[in-house]
Amino acid sequence: MKSSRFGSSGLVLALLATIAVWQALMAPDASAAQSIRAADPSVIRVGGTYVSVQSVGDGVAVRQAPSTDQLAAAPQRRVWTDTRGRGGVWAPEIVVDGGRYYIYFALDAGAGRRVFVISSSAADSGYGAETQLALPDDKWAIDGTLFTFNGQRWFVWSGWAGDTNVEQNLYIARMNSPTAPVGPRYVISQPREPWERVVGNPFINESPEAIKDPNGQLHIVYSANGSWSEQYCLADLRLRAGGDPTYVWDWYKSNGCLFGSNRATMMTGWDPTLSVNGPGHHTFVLLNGDIGTSPPSGPRFPLMFHAVAKGTPYSWDNRHWYTGTFTWWGNVTYQRANVPGATRDTGWGLKFFE
Repeated sequence: MKSSRFGSSGLVLALLATIAVWQALMAPDASAAQSIRAADPSVIRVGGTYVSVQSVGDGVAVRQAPSTDQLAAAPQRRVWTDTRGRGGVWAPEIVVDGGRYYIYFALDAGAGRRVFVISSSAADSGYGAETQLALPDDKWAIDGTLFTFNGQRWFVWSGWAGDTNVEQNLYIARMNSPTAPVGPRYVISQPREPWERVVGNPFINESPEAIKDPNGQLHIVYSANGSWSEQYCLADLRLRAGGDPTYVWDWYKSNGCLFGSNRATMMTGWDPTLSVNGPGHHTFVLLNGDIGTSPPSGPRFPLMFHAVAKGTPYSWDNRHWYTGTFTWWGNVTYQRANVPGATRDTGWGLKFFE
């Protein structure tokens, strides 16, 4: 084992200082306050400013505020408008790469939904014309987002295997740049577990979000079951230590929902929500949206998600953004049966709170 000039006490103090910084930056936002009447939140922190992006019918709008709970009252600035009548914008996602902002969203491209991207040097102005992302196989695709893991850019999204609306799978592909996919797409998750198939037509895996756990392992937290139902929930894919992100059997899936409102679909040891129904399509509020800034284990940290308040009819029109919290939960085993290779993997999981 390598020695450290700081010693064990110095490492403990450094860890405590790191946690304190996260708490100071994030704790004021860790409440379940209802905010924007909308779906599909995407929020990042840039310095001390929280930047959100949302669809506004035929366009994309950005808000900026000093906390997530203040986003609802922040001015909404439209940064892009579809002038070609392509059926409305779905689920814009904002990231920062190389000091530049990129917003990915889905539009109808004639043969179904495809992912488009706009970019700017400023968060809320200066975006140019949209470009369709040339994702491999050119199939129906939504909910795309960019992240960097182990020095490689990756793009993950929800899409169809072919041209038929049977199920939405999660796919991943390498990126040469924030706008240039390279090589094939690889499926990493399909909605084949019973708890993912409570609501179908189609069966759903969508809204993937990347985060890195305290051991440095990659997670893709995603939404399962139809967003039109209160069965909507969050589940987790964890890449095994040293695993290949393109190899589906290196990914281990949680054995149920980790954040949902129906006990029957929850993973054992995880409880359903008390105040909202159908929590899903979340966003981890990371610095610049960079998974290299994923939080350490210990206290709770903020995320945002959409849901419908209990006592309110569940519908797309009744969805709001909420600020909740999450924490890393150690020694969690995900187990699968009747598949090649190892059937169990133990590591960090996540606990979500309203």
